[in-house]
Amino acid sequence: MTSSELWTRETAERYDAEETEMSSAAALGPALAFLAELAGDGRALEFAIGTGRVGVPLRARGVPVVGIELSTHMAEVLRRKTDADTLPVVIGDMATTVVPGEFTLVYLVYNTITNLLTQDEQVECFRNAARHLAPGGRFVIELGVPPLRHLPPGQVAVPFDVSERHLGFDTFDLVEQILVSHHLTRDGADGRYRREDSRHRYAWPAELDLMARIAGLERERRVADWDGTPFTQDSTKHISVWRKPLPDGPDTR
Repeated sequence: MTSSELWTRETAERYDAEETEMSSAAALGPALAFLAELAGDGRALEFAIGTGRVGVPLRARGVPVVGIELSTHMAEVLRRKTDADTLPVVIGDMATTVVPGEFTLVYLVYNTITNLLTQDEQVECFRNAARHLAPGGRFVIELGVPPLRHLPPGQVAVPFDVSERHLGFDTFDLVEQILVSHHLTRDGADGRYRREDSRHRYAWPAELDLMARIAGLERERRVADWDGTPFTQDSTKHISVWRKPLPDGPDTR
């Protein structure tokens, strides 16, 4: 068991309804194209596959997908969408759980590496990706850039959503690199708000590159979104790709 917080049955049951925008064709299309191209003719392994928001449609595009998921409740929702022969899912944590075979692609989307709350566990996640990759295979992470530039002196909270039915803001522990996402969601017609909090360990792109190097991976590409927009100092998130080097060929000298 890692330090990741477990998704409850109640949260899993409403997850898809709350992520309809991120599950739309407009949002998913570029991501699926990006991942399918990297997978090529090989298999893909999704860390923290959840309810299958990405894994299920990627499998429908013809990419063989295997998932690792910590929450049995999230996996049960996925299982309603497709059977175990079509998309196998192993219950376990993404830092240490091993599944059989090699993969041309391992991917981890939607900020989920931050669910691992220590640097050591995030390093082990990279090691686990490298363990599963065939030589030449890629590890892909989608992750937001920590919004610390929005913190004026003395402020510890940054809002990320202020809408009719949802208020969201992050608070930061700058020493431990821990942010807590606070959600106030209005359910039903009575106007009441449901509060949920979740903890995350944020990491900078350069820190992830070092984790990749520790795991024996080399950075190949970093862009600002699934469409390939160049990554700049003003980008709010990044899609990073690291490659497992091919073994050295025979010495021909």
